[in-house]
Amino acid sequence: MEKDKKYNLEGVTLKKFFQEELETMETAKIKAVQEEKFLKQFKFVYGNNAYYRKLCDKKGVGLDDVKCMADIAKLPFLTKADLREAYPDGLLCKPLADCVRIQSTSGTTGKRVVAYYTQHDVDLWEECCARAIVAAGGTKEDVVQVAYGYGLFTGGAGLHGGSHKLGSLTLPMSSGNTERQIQFMQDLGSTILCCTPSYAAYIGEKLHEMGFTPDDIKLKAGIFGAEPWTEEMRQNIQNSLGIKAYDIYGLTEISGPGVAFECEEQTGMHINEDHFYAETIDPETGEVLPEGSEGELVFTSLDKEAFPLLRYRTRDLTVLTREKCSCGRTFVKMKKPKGRSDDMLIIRGVNVFPSQIETVLLKQGYTPNYQIIVDRIGNEDTFDINVELSEEQFRKIGDDVDIANKNLTAAFVQMLGIRPRVHLLAPKSVVRSEGKAVRVIDKRKLHD
Repeated sequence: MEKDKKYNLEGVTLKKFFQEELETMETAKIKAVQEEKFLKQFKFVYGNNAYYRKLCDKKGVGLDDVKCMADIAKLPFLTKADLREAYPDGLLCKPLADCVRIQSTSGTTGKRVVAYYTQHDVDLWEECCARAIVAAGGTKEDVVQVAYGYGLFTGGAGLHGGSHKLGSLTLPMSSGNTERQIQFMQDLGSTILCCTPSYAAYIGEKLHEMGFTPDDIKLKAGIFGAEPWTEEMRQNIQNSLGIKAYDIYGLTEISGPGVAFECEEQTGMHINEDHFYAETIDPETGEVLPEGSEGELVFTSLDKEAFPLLRYRTRDLTVLTREKCSCGRTFVKMKKPKGRSDDMLIIRGVNVFPSQIETVLLKQGYTPNYQIIVDRIGNEDTFDINVELSEEQFRKIGDDVDIANKNLTAAFVQMLGIRPRVHLLAPKSVVRSEGKAVRVIDKRKLHD
């Protein structure tokens, strides 16, 4: 197969935007739209939800206290603890009879978060995902292979709906059965892949194991989200699949993927500001930070009906910026989250993020297949990193495993400031993930 044929778009009118008038609004217009929607939304939620009204009353905030966008700072935050306390439908603002969809988080502790959608909510969500597909170069001529999980998880449903909105041919593959994924990719000419970054990396690995190269598939782009991933992993995926890899951001509590998406610049994700208002706060004090400062991301749903959350704390740490983007979109950008404030590990008093581990590994030429294992013996934390070697590394290192281990350990110490115990493992030792990768095992929680 000739590589150039997959980019032959002769006769196809490329769309740069899905909804150009909205995606390129002047900043002043964006802010006016947000304020109008916010004031209406606050009245709607306050008037239709007893749980939220109780939170406001506890903070001494009533309808008369909210008269402009700046007054959002007066409102209480919502957290995942609130969602669990209000489970299953305590934060609903519409009758169940008006709801057409339920999605749920993939959380492993406590009660799952259940989100409700009216048809209006589903339509807005799918439009946001369509914007993301177009930003990645998608057109109605494309074949979109959705390898996110379907079911309660929002990934499959969101990108599937976005592909339909755009008019692309949609392959609802879900995750798993990787050899079949590659067969369909070849036989049906998939041009855009949507899945988690860890699964995309595995598909690339499997493609080469099967004796194929990027020349044997027609993929041109991938839209990857649902878990943190580094720039180093982006390059790894782009090289293994021969594509351009785009980030997408979302969370079930706000709607799902499509809250923000990356454009051709690949320097951050545009937040769909006509539907979501973003703030960054100091995670310790809750103080609102100016744009350009790193802080915890907080979202307000401006026009959702069934399950509209106001000032929801995501725990994701990022930076918001309004630097002009070459793609022409004017929506504020959020930088790739460096991690979550609640996923951060504190080991021997040092803050450690899984993304830091991944950065070191990929810069040193290792695979992105690893696990962090933390435990506590007596009063001291133990810190182990299992690192899987590629077939090539396994042969190359041979009897020099101690030297390789020493060099990699030094690189971790330089990045983290503390020394882990590094274990170099044989190829295929770390279990592959077809959904969200399990990178951290913190056994200290079992002792507490």
